[in-house]
Amino acid sequence: MSYFDQYLKANEAYVALHGTAHLPLPPRMRVAILTCMDSRLHVAQALGLALGDAHILRNAGGRVTEDMIRSLAISQQLMGTREIVVLHHTDCGAERLTNEGFAKQLNDTLGVDVGEMDFLPFSDIVKSVKEDIAKLKASPLIPDDIIISGAIYDVDTGKMNPVSYP
Repeated sequence: MSYFDQYLKANEAYVALHGTAHLPLPPRMRVAILTCMDSRLHVAQALGLALGDAHILRNAGGRVTEDMIRSLAISQQLMGTREIVVLHHTDCGAERLTNEGFAKQLNDTLGVDVGEMDFLPFSDIVKSVKEDIAKLKASPLIPDDIIISGAIYDVDTGKMNPVSYP
């Protein structure tokens, strides 16, 4: 059973609250937040953001990838963002996998050989935040004047703990 019909019904209630105000395309706070796809992390609520405040970019592990840098370049150059927050979280699924083990699982279950694909697993969450900040700072598509911060969100308490860099 799909939840899609339930989503459509819930959306009707949301539309009534949303109103018809046209929000501007650039995010009001000029910030992009790079974080994990984990369903336990409601970024807007956790950071006190309203609709239209920030770009929120998500992927497995909240890792900096080529596609995230592409999105951040668009966010900055076309939408005027001037700040990036790298937000990882405790109890992340990316801490539980290895490239080799997950590649084997995909081969066993789907019959697909992913070769040397990097799923960006990590075992040290603080180190992963610092690595991602370093990737952003090293990218020629991220200007030097962009403010980059990092933090770890605790999924048990909701608290966001800053990570100092370097």
